[in-house]
Amino acid sequence: MTAQGDNAPDPSDEGSGNTTKTIVAILCVCGWLLVILAWNVYATETAMMAKAVAVLSAVAFACAITVQTRLRKLAFTAWVMTCVLTAFCFPTVFIRWGDFELKTLIVPLIQLIMFGMGATLAISDFTRVLKMPWAVFIGIFLQFLIMPLLGFSLAMAFGFEPSVAAGVILIGSCPGGVASNVMTYLSKGNVALSVTMTACSTLIAPIMTPLLMYVLAGTLVEIVFIDWVINIVKIIIVPISLGLIFNSILRALNRRGQWMDRCLSLIAMAGICFIIGIIIADSRDKLLTIGIALVAASILHNAAGYLLGYFGARLARLDESSCRTVAIEVGLQNGGMATALAINTLKDPLAALAPAIFGPWMNISGSMLASWWAARPPKSEAAVQPAMESNSAMESN
Repeated sequence: MTAQGDNAPDPSDEGSGNTTKTIVAILCVCGWLLVILAWNVYATETAMMAKAVAVLSAVAFACAITVQTRLRKLAFTAWVMTCVLTAFCFPTVFIRWGDFELKTLIVPLIQLIMFGMGATLAISDFTRVLKMPWAVFIGIFLQFLIMPLLGFSLAMAFGFEPSVAAGVILIGSCPGGVASNVMTYLSKGNVALSVTMTACSTLIAPIMTPLLMYVLAGTLVEIVFIDWVINIVKIIIVPISLGLIFNSILRALNRRGQWMDRCLSLIAMAGICFIIGIIIADSRDKLLTIGIALVAASILHNAAGYLLGYFGARLARLDESSCRTVAIEVGLQNGGMATALAINTLKDPLAALAPAIFGPWMNISGSMLASWWAARPPKSEAAVQPAMESNSAMESN
């Protein structure tokens, strides 16, 4: 080896350094989010000018995060928190425009977001289960076992009132969210497994979600099974199916491109931000009394989902890449679906608080976990990379 080769930096060290910087940056953003949450409490009694300065500062900070490449993955969370602050300081902005109540937009917006989710899927995402049945079964089994039971346990441990407790159980009883596919890709997980798990868990949600809510939350709120099935089909399955058909038509016409993904992603993020703002504004006073406890419950729910999902997959003897995928699929939930069901089926804004808090937090924690795993590729992949680099060097010589 030459001296230059001996002094060359270790790629793994460089990757670890980049990951450390990313995690530090994420922690800084988390610190800002905590400041925003603290201000939410303080801002209820401050002057109008102070509230306006706080909101404008939050908007400026969210814009700065959006244009920073390293932090762009947290832009969505930053905008969500900006909407949360605005909802606390100026609740009427998200409650009513004239005589029109904005909460009537929640379900149509969720349907539009689900349409966008369907437009990212293909028939092969559902049929792929035949190629990896064991991994898909384990993932979905853990998804609908771990998160609902965790939600029930945390709701009882924190002593939430029935409506809020039902919301905690509800977010745990929903299928995985589409954000898990992106996090899996960043984590060097099994993306094909992630997409298939998301598709299949959503497909069986009209049965599993009402069943879990009936068993775990039936003593807290009234659960009419058939009403839940109908609403999930109407709010979730039909829009996703239409999106799937739309995607298939575009592919057949060779019109499918990145432009559509970008447009749908922007619409989804804007819609979710607006929905969370409506929910927070509508339940602002109640959130001031239980907000800290609900944030703590969401963090524990999410973290335990990652941990139990990963080690559950390990016990099932899945490979490292698939274990990471299952962990992320279990830890990340479809907050949009939970919100829609809380508003449209439970008809209680308090039940929508847990999904509204869980959603932004899972994006923060998911980004941190993805950054950590990105610099630590599975052993099989790590072994392939040096061989590829060696072959490239030989070819260049």
